[in-house]
Amino acid sequence: MLEQLRNEEFDRVYRIMEASFPVDERRPFDEQRALLEDPAYRIYVCKAPGPEDIAAFLAVWELEPVVFLEHFAVAPQCRNGGLGARMLKELVEQAGKTVCLEVELPETGLAARRIGFYERNGFFLNPYPYLQPPISKGRSAVPLRIMTSGGPVSEEEFQRIKALLYRRVYRQG
Repeated sequence: MLEQLRNEEFDRVYRIMEASFPVDERRPFDEQRALLEDPAYRIYVCKAPGPEDIAAFLAVWELEPVVFLEHFAVAPQCRNGGLGARMLKELVEQAGKTVCLEVELPETGLAARRIGFYERNGFFLNPYPYLQPPISKGRSAVPLRIMTSGGPVSEEEFQRIKALLYRRVYRQG
């Protein structure tokens, strides 16, 4: 089901990203596209028939010792049919190691539903405070939480994941 993105499909993926993530949680177009040159960064797509053939995508950082799911979105017209759950399951199976992701604090109904989706799909909400650094110049830091597949992580494991994300994904320090 998951196929690696072809460069000419990036524009369609970015449109879904813009519709699905607030500005502080995504990079500008050129910066996001430039990540495709990083060997650890990959975008996987799920296709649907039609002119807007990208139904959903997963943007991941394949790092050691985790896979970081940075962006995951299903096109609005393809939601609520189980596609996202199937994609997430395939990613976790293919990864063969812990998959982690960031979620908004459960302070709104939508954020709580999103956390519930991930929990139903085998992820655990870790209680440790986490601040996503600014994803790009002119963007703001965002208070989030880290969820992990396979079980919760200890505070020590969380600190290692956080340091890895800050260094590798957000280019901090």
